[in-house]
Amino acid sequence: MDLQFAFEVNRQTRKNILRTVEGLTEKEINTIPEGFKNNIAWNLGHILVMQQLLFYTMSGNTPVVSQELIEKYKKGNRPTENISIEEFEMIRDKYVSSIDKVEGDYNSGLFSGYKPYQTSYGIYINTIEDVIQFIYAHDALHWGIILSMLKVI
Repeated sequence: MDLQFAFEVNRQTRKNILRTVEGLTEKEINTIPEGFKNNIAWNLGHILVMQQLLFYTMSGNTPVVSQELIEKYKKGNRPTENISIEEFEMIRDKYVSSIDKVEGDYNSGLFSGYKPYQTSYGIYINTIEDVIQFIYAHDALHWGIILSMLKVI
């Protein structure tokens, strides 16, 4: 199965997200708008962390981001403190390169044993190919949340 198109869609989604958050202030990325449980910075970190968990952890491999970052942005968590512009930029810097890394690791056969997982999106992921096809929907969902937040902050 050639999944090059799925990787390209994911790359473009990430580039679109980066354009959306370009130039935001520390206050803007940390504001939790009324009716929301998190902020723009948390959504960016969450997108990166979920990619790492879905690809690496669920296939029995070690994520390429820190455990501290994973704990801070994993599903179910909320921001407990402001995120610095430096941390925000570090996350942004990994946005496209992490897709390149995942694609290379996929092509080299790293993700051989995948542990099935039911997403909060309501679907089952049974193979690494399922993740490749799912992850950009996850990213786009959070991009939509970020766009909604920008309308009210």
